[in-house]
Amino acid sequence: MRTQMISTLLRARPAAIRVTPVFARNSSSAHGQETYESFNERYVSFFKSAEDLFEVQRGLNNCFAHDLVPSPAVVEAALRATRRVNDYSTAVRIFEGIKEKVENKQQYQAYLDELKPVREELGISTREELFSS
Repeated sequence: MRTQMISTLLRARPAAIRVTPVFARNSSSAHGQETYESFNERYVSFFKSAEDLFEVQRGLNNCFAHDLVPSPAVVEAALRATRRVNDYSTAVRIFEGIKEKVENKQQYQAYLDELKPVREELGISTREELFSS
């Protein structure tokens, strides 16, 4: 009898209740909107102070989750952080993420061109360069 009552109660629940999460961010700008410049400054600062691989990867996930492409300054700081924590594969994956976020091949090439000195300094190749033999 008791199991029948519990199963009846379980079936009586609504099929799906959607709860929309509310995200709040402290920001000095109006209406809680963060400018592109402050976004870039925040992530450059974050990657400069990241001390371990988990922290770098968490920052990359958060940064790339936004509906924008990080500036070359953010990408450079992230690349330096990945090399500082000695994780070459994440450095290569940063370029894969950029390639997915940009609108076309020309934009991706512009990132590659602008970041070429940093890539050469840190010894980072793109996936295309690694597998184009």
